[in-house]
Amino acid sequence: MPTGLVALLDDVAMIAKVAAASVDDLGAAAAKAGTKAAGVVVDDAAVTPGYLTAFTPDRELPIIWQIVKGSLRNKLLILLPAALAISQFAPWAMTPLLMLGGLFLCYEGAEKVLEKLGGQHHGEVLGDAITDLAEFERERVSGAVRTDLILSAEIMAIALGEVASEPLLSRALILALVGVVITIAVYGAVALIVKLDDIGLHLAKKPGAANQKLGEMLVNAMPRVLAVLSPLGTAAMLWVGGGILLHGTHELGWHWPSDLAHGVQHAAEAAGGAAGWLAYAVSSALVGLGLGAAIALLLHKVLKREAH
Repeated sequence: MPTGLVALLDDVAMIAKVAAASVDDLGAAAAKAGTKAAGVVVDDAAVTPGYLTAFTPDRELPIIWQIVKGSLRNKLLILLPAALAISQFAPWAMTPLLMLGGLFLCYEGAEKVLEKLGGQHHGEVLGDAITDLAEFERERVSGAVRTDLILSAEIMAIALGEVASEPLLSRALILALVGVVITIAVYGAVALIVKLDDIGLHLAKKPGAANQKLGEMLVNAMPRVLAVLSPLGTAAMLWVGGGILLHGTHELGWHWPSDLAHGVQHAAEAAGGAAGWLAYAVSSALVGLGLGAAIALLLHKVLKREAH
């Protein structure tokens, strides 16, 4: 019987053969799992451009690349091993952990709403004089990667739910594939969004009336697009966070919050499927706003006052 290094190489070769033979099945399963996570992907793409405002054009793509690397670390080095370990040894812990992440998203979203309504700002913001641009950039990247961790956890959890019956190796390969593909899709879209004005300027300088007209349209549209994405990103945090909490409470046996939100959804569906979807999204966002505001007030008013 082979031992030591020879046995290890035999095992690696056997695993590789199994993976190669199953590549078609893995691709199909990954596509199915990724499709299930599409809603969170949209939220991720809406949230991220807000972290890129106030930077010069030459820093936008390098910052996106830093966030991409952070996102891949989140998915492949933190969430993938954690998801596999939890699914293998403690599947009951997945829902409570996701709910903690949902509460964090609700808190971040509600804090932004409270600031817009005239509340105190926490941390350096765009309206402040930026005294250390490098430190400001690090803080923005850190904030984006931190938010990505929560949204990525939801993506990986949704994907894991679709492949929970697969063998451990297949689960690992599918989740890794989903994580890489979704990261490329999300941050490719983010890069396109933030560079559309540069593309517009390039087109506006090219000969031809059509090129110049399209270029001017892109340049003029970008401030409005970014202005819409900022509140959309905040709404996405509240919507996803509230949705995670509604789903989690239902899974843990506390059904009435989820039933109430679905009741609103079903009532609105009389006006069409889109109205039903919107009603549930708004219900989730209101849950997220209420809980997030309570956490923000607790942290910034009650506990801060007690600390003093």
